[in-house]
Amino acid sequence: MLMSNPIPCFLLAAGRGERMRPLTDNLPKPLLSIQNKSLLAWHLETLSKAKIQEVVINHAWLGEKIELALGNGQQFGLHIQYSPEGSALETAGGICKALPIIAPKDYFLVINGDVFSPNLPVDQLLETASNMRMDANKPLAHLLMVPNPVQHPEGDFYLRNSTVSNAASEGAEKLTFSGIGIYHKDLFQDLEIGIPAKLAPLLRKAMEQNKVSGEKYIGPWHDVGTPQRLQELNAAYE
Repeated sequence: MLMSNPIPCFLLAAGRGERMRPLTDNLPKPLLSIQNKSLLAWHLETLSKAKIQEVVINHAWLGEKIELALGNGQQFGLHIQYSPEGSALETAGGICKALPIIAPKDYFLVINGDVFSPNLPVDQLLETASNMRMDANKPLAHLLMVPNPVQHPEGDFYLRNSTVSNAASEGAEKLTFSGIGIYHKDLFQDLEIGIPAKLAPLLRKAMEQNKVSGEKYIGPWHDVGTPQRLQELNAAYE
């Protein structure tokens, strides 16, 4: 059963995109286009179809261009707010700073602004969030894991059944974290607003408490990390 009131979504768009230079010298990385549609626009259209209404986007490098391109979200049928960062706060630090704007009741969806996943199963993720609410264990995170791409063959975490762990175990598969997940606001409760913080240590700590679930996603997913990869994706989706 889908949530009657879908959770809010936070899009991470504050990265400098060093590996994408010179394309990102005058344009923030999440505004780079595949088939004349920015990476952020692909996400926003998917969120709108899933009936998500509240979206918050953080930005730093050339952030005013993101606000200019997307406005208040009306063109997507969404309500978009922004969380500007003067200096890079890393993933968890950016989420912590934006939490008062995201204002989640409990869970919220987070998506990296620089991944391309045109068939992202947001409806399925919303259903997962509903189930997490009813879970007596109250998971702190649910991660979308993907097969290890060529540029990241060693993977990130182990998935066994629906549990994500930092340690190998029998029957567990080591996969790559997609940059797409559902988080409980309590995952960030020990962070201080405005202080840079990485996400991985928070996830590992939650994994030790058996509070991170996950699933393997085999649909199209791409980390748009280099100009060559962007060029290849544009050719592939022509």
